[in-house]
Amino acid sequence: QVQLVESGGGLVQPGGSLRLSCVASGSISAANSMAWFRQAPGKERELVAAITSGGTTNYADFVKGRFTISRDNAKNSVYLQMNNLKREETAVYYCNSESSGPHGLYEIWGRGTKVTVTK
Repeated sequence: QVQLVESGGGLVQPGGSLRLSCVASGSISAANSMAWFRQAPGKERELVAAITSGGTTNYADFVKGRFTISRDNAKNSVYLQMNNLKREETAVYYCNSESSGPHGLYEIWGRGTKVTVTK
C-alpha cells in the first residue's frame, strides 16, 4: 500500500511562511484527490486544502488567499505553501489521499508534520 510522508513543519513566527511536502511511496496520479488536513491540540481534524487529479483545488475559507496546494505527479508529491501564518494555525498537518478501489473509496493518511506558530 502507498505510504505518505510529510515534511517541512517547524517553528515559524506569526506572519511567516512554511512549505509542507508530502511524498508518496507510490504513484499518486490515480488518486481522486490529495489533501492537507490539520489538527490543533484539543480540536478535531479539519480540511485545509485539497486538489483533485485534474488539478481542481478547494480551500477552507480560513486559508483562502494565504495557502496554496499543488501536486507534482511525476514526483509523487503534494505541497502546501502557507503564507502569513497565524498563531492559531499551530497544529499537526496531515497529508491525505483518496482513491477508488475494488471495494470502494479508501483513504491513506500520513503521520503528520508539526507546525508551531509563535514569536
